[in-house]
Amino acid sequence: MRCLRQLFLISLGVTAWALHESDVGVVDWNTKLIGVPLHGSPHTAPTFHGDYILTATSNNVLAALNATDGSIVWRSIYDAEDPIMAFSHHDNGVSSLSGPGGSTLRTYDLESGHLILEKQLHSPVDGRLHEPQNLGISLLHSTDPSLNSTAYFALTNGDSVTRLDETGETLWTWNSPDQGSLVLYSHMICDPSTVYLVGFAKSVASYTLHVTTLSATTGEVIASVNIPANIKDGQSKFVAVSSPTGPATTPCVNWLEDGTLKAAVLTPDLKGQVMVLPGVKYDNIRDFGLSTNGQFLAITDGGAAHVMHFDVQTSSLRPIWEFGDAAPSQAQSDSHFVGSLSQDGQPRVARVYWSNAHNKAIHQTLAIQLSEGKASTSGFGFPFQTLDHGVVRHVSFDGLSTGETHENTRVLLTTSTGSIQLWQHDKMQWVREEALASIQVAEFVELPEKKVIMSHAAVDEEGYFVRLQRQLSDAKNLPQYLANFARRFATGSYATVSASAASSSAEDTLTRDAFGFRQIIVAATPYGKLFGIDSSNGRVLWSRVLGLGWAAKVGGTIIPIKMFVTRTVSDPEGPQIVLVTQRRADNSLVDTVVFHVNALTGDDVREEGPSTSRAALQGFDAVLGPLIDVFMLPNENRTIVMLDEYLQTRLYPETASALAEFESFVPSIHLALRAGVPGQRQILGHQLILNHELSQFYVAYPTWTISLPPKEEISAIIPNTRGPIASIGKVLGNRMTLYKYLNPHLTLVLTSSVPSGTCGIYVLDVVKGSVIYHVSVPAAGGVCDVQATLTENWLVYHYFDDELAEVGQSKGHRVISVEFYEGDGPDDKTRSSELSSYSNKTLHVSAYEQAFIMPHGITAISPTSTKFGISTKDIIVANRKNSIQSIPRRLLNPRRPKQKPTSEEQEEMLVQYDAALPDDARLVLSHNYEVANVRRIVTSPSLLESTSLVFVYGLDLFFTRIAPSGTFDVLSENFNKVQLVLTVAGLGIAIMVTKPMVGRKRLRERWYQ
Repeated sequence: MRCLRQLFLISLGVTAWALHESDVGVVDWNTKLIGVPLHGSPHTAPTFHGDYILTATSNNVLAALNATDGSIVWRSIYDAEDPIMAFSHHDNGVSSLSGPGGSTLRTYDLESGHLILEKQLHSPVDGRLHEPQNLGISLLHSTDPSLNSTAYFALTNGDSVTRLDETGETLWTWNSPDQGSLVLYSHMICDPSTVYLVGFAKSVASYTLHVTTLSATTGEVIASVNIPANIKDGQSKFVAVSSPTGPATTPCVNWLEDGTLKAAVLTPDLKGQVMVLPGVKYDNIRDFGLSTNGQFLAITDGGAAHVMHFDVQTSSLRPIWEFGDAAPSQAQSDSHFVGSLSQDGQPRVARVYWSNAHNKAIHQTLAIQLSEGKASTSGFGFPFQTLDHGVVRHVSFDGLSTGETHENTRVLLTTSTGSIQLWQHDKMQWVREEALASIQVAEFVELPEKKVIMSHAAVDEEGYFVRLQRQLSDAKNLPQYLANFARRFATGSYATVSASAASSSAEDTLTRDAFGFRQIIVAATPYGKLFGIDSSNGRVLWSRVLGLGWAAKVGGTIIPIKMFVTRTVSDPEGPQIVLVTQRRADNSLVDTVVFHVNALTGDDVREEGPSTSRAALQGFDAVLGPLIDVFMLPNENRTIVMLDEYLQTRLYPETASALAEFESFVPSIHLALRAGVPGQRQILGHQLILNHELSQFYVAYPTWTISLPPKEEISAIIPNTRGPIASIGKVLGNRMTLYKYLNPHLTLVLTSSVPSGTCGIYVLDVVKGSVIYHVSVPAAGGVCDVQATLTENWLVYHYFDDELAEVGQSKGHRVISVEFYEGDGPDDKTRSSELSSYSNKTLHVSAYEQAFIMPHGITAISPTSTKFGISTKDIIVANRKNSIQSIPRRLLNPRRPKQKPTSEEQEEMLVQYDAALPDDARLVLSHNYEVANVRRIVTSPSLLESTSLVFVYGLDLFFTRIAPSGTFDVLSENFNKVQLVLTVAGLGIAIMVTKPMVGRKRLRERWYQ
């Protein structure tokens, strides 16, 4: 019986929307991303391995890209609590250390990405936190040809070394006697017989070096000594290199003391002397990819770059090349140095920098012939588009691609705007905009009709002959239009809801399709870049770099806060958006910057006339400080209201008309803001008041207070999702009516309390602070991961319940559906949408609540939205199976009866309650697409009332459209139009034939009357 009920429930959902196989890739699209590479450490930075590019990213992904076309060969997505610390590659495999202190070892097949081995080296709770977080972590792969065996050496926590075989079995483990309290090991070098550990020992005002050697076979300590040193900064004053001598390896430790370069050659018994390189003062030294070949980079006080080489034959250290003009200046940027080995095993060094004189990026290659003691440089320029992609942050170099000419030389660039580019000589082979994996805010913007685009010329200023010429020119398309109309009329080939919304014309102008499915998605990323994305196919139409303004001199970042659509296609100015951001300068100053952008072109609206250059957008400095809150008024100007740290309001645009409209809205503006110190949080209601004696701006003053329990923190304040409301009530089967509680001042507040292990959900009336609804749910594992949405009178929230409160209950994911209605029951109408919030009737609310079980966890939730609000609102969720699912509202109706529905309940289309929501593939909107780590779901109405557009962003991007109530406003594709036309034509002919007959009959009847 339960199976039949589940099938019936599923049928309710799929009648609203079921994706056919033929619609895949037509009505939806999916963009798989990996994130911006973690280039701050050589342990995680991108590297070439044959025709693969391996990298760890800021989205906690380990990925392999195809170096030929930039496609994703494979990727492994790590959990948020398991950050990638380091990875290494060998012949046909890739290995990684992840988790706190490098707690987990994993190995993958290079070609397929299949997980071969997973081994926990220590418990994550025992992981030590260092700065940077991958300090004290290293992973090496060693092969012993004589024994035909492979081994992994893992340095974790900065004080522990583990050797494992290729099956993951631990051969031995060594732990530092002081457990990292005195010595932190940061480098590990291995050969078949010895493991060298080099680290820092903290002294009073600086660091000294400590070296320990272990037997590679047994893990026993061979020697452990302190090397006298006086190192101020371990990150830029110290580097360890090694030089192979047959099967063995000779390490050399190099460091700076007061600008003097010193070195110590290491042997297993650690008996040696410190070498000093006199005569040259160095500012810093660093590894640039050739440390295993005996080379590193040393930068002098004057800015020159020396390529240093450790000669194992003579046990000496010497510079083998000098880049004398490496210092940044007005003529050029800072240089990026990266090393690699050529096909014959000789070192190659690439230097990449931006030249203001040539307005190009310059690539120099240093070819070193160690056997001959020679080196030579050659170079070329390539047209890197700094206006579109910012500046170069990291360079990876494929030494195997070098030859006698530069035609095949390949470098991989990671830019400040989050793009990854592969250049072969002076041609860009491909680019990946990986900043899209970190979208902060995104909004839909409607496109204009084609005829509107064609009429944007200055028609009012046309003369008679000019207008006549234009109209004659337009008339030349009349025969083609008539022919197309006849073809469509005869064949019925009109636009359908299952057809692609992408433009099929050669011009590909930015115009909407017949149903408004094609729109622009404007998305802002934390990497200082704004994108315009075509919703029909996911193609990037335009992108703009967000300028830093005055902070460009000191450096900084632009963090998007909120985006508003201030002009639409119905406005004469055309579609426009306003992006509110926080500018965080490197000198710790924070202020608020507003960018006003044309949504169709990406041009700056504040500039007079059309933009002729693609220079970085320069915003308007709206607030000299951080932002507390921002919202848009629903007036004609769509004024943006910003609340600064002193609770003063700032307007954008700052015009007299905007101020006048704002003042008319002031009495109806009520805000709920968090306040208090940690552990004693409060929710404060505010109203805006103008007091000229204190400020020239309107200031938010507290009007009510809700004090939270001790240690309860506010996680989020979510306003009610506003939209058109088609019905104010629900008619019951007995003809009575439940009237929706449509208080426009409702706000949802989510809280977390660590001591009590609970999460709080509050629904507040922000006018007087009344608590309309409140519940506490368990915080699984002490973490509040509540996803919630509030639309009209409907609250839906999700959490994981790990408590067994009663016998018969089980742990699982819960979805709670709550509907609010006016009064104490049916036909009790209080007109909540018009009622004053100070009336006592605002608290006369009936709440219907029901819990359901979800088979999977949820990472994002959002209701559908349509043009007039007539269609049923479904809930769109992103689950932890990396798929997007639709939950029909009928399944989430809290009034579903727990027994067999009565006739009256059947009239309401209510179905019997079942705690478990169906897990059916037909309710999955993303079908077989993987949409990982979703952070937000954005919905937007189309021109069809039946259809809602859905855009999902997180690590991946996904777009589709959904018809919750079916496509009731469009004829189905299998509608027989020819039969209809023939029927109408036949009826017309029949009328023409019978009309004279009827007339003659009536005439005869009159003669005989």
